[in-house]
Amino acid sequence: MCNFNNLDQKKKEFLHLFLTDAAKNIGGVNYLLALIEAMRAKKPHSLMQKNCQIASNNTIIKWNKVVFKDKVDLIQNILVAHREAEEKNFNILHGANSKVKKNIINMSRALAPLKFVITPQNPNDGEGFSFTVFETLEDDVIIFNPIFIALFFCSTEFTKKAIKYQI
Repeated sequence: MCNFNNLDQKKKEFLHLFLTDAAKNIGGVNYLLALIEAMRAKKPHSLMQKNCQIASNNTIIKWNKVVFKDKVDLIQNILVAHREAEEKNFNILHGANSKVKKNIINMSRALAPLKFVITPQNPNDGEGFSFTVFETLEDDVIIFNPIFIALFFCSTEFTKKAIKYQI
């Protein structure tokens, strides 16, 4: 998922359009990249921040629920397991054994109500944007939102490639 070159055309276009619009809504590409760098600086992981927010010099991301370490570890394990997979739609239940499937379903139930809101600190820079963790959340299909993965788990180089992508 975090290899931009392996994504299908639709995902590349979606990421490019969403991230360029998102950057416009918070004051520009540099503000978005600065926010991602601020998120990377938080240890052990940015999702585990107790106050459910991270601020850079120009933007703030807030969410409505603390994410615990076991959920972050499971997401990272899923990403590692699917990194080499040629599957383009990235259904995280595909190929999982019953124990892992149960953990994934429990994680999806815990993270489904999570909503992220990114706003500029200066209201004149734009109105901001929001996103959720999952793109598809059904009984047999669970697909991460590529924006969530790009902002919280992929490198800034991935985001730069997505923004610079030519349609």
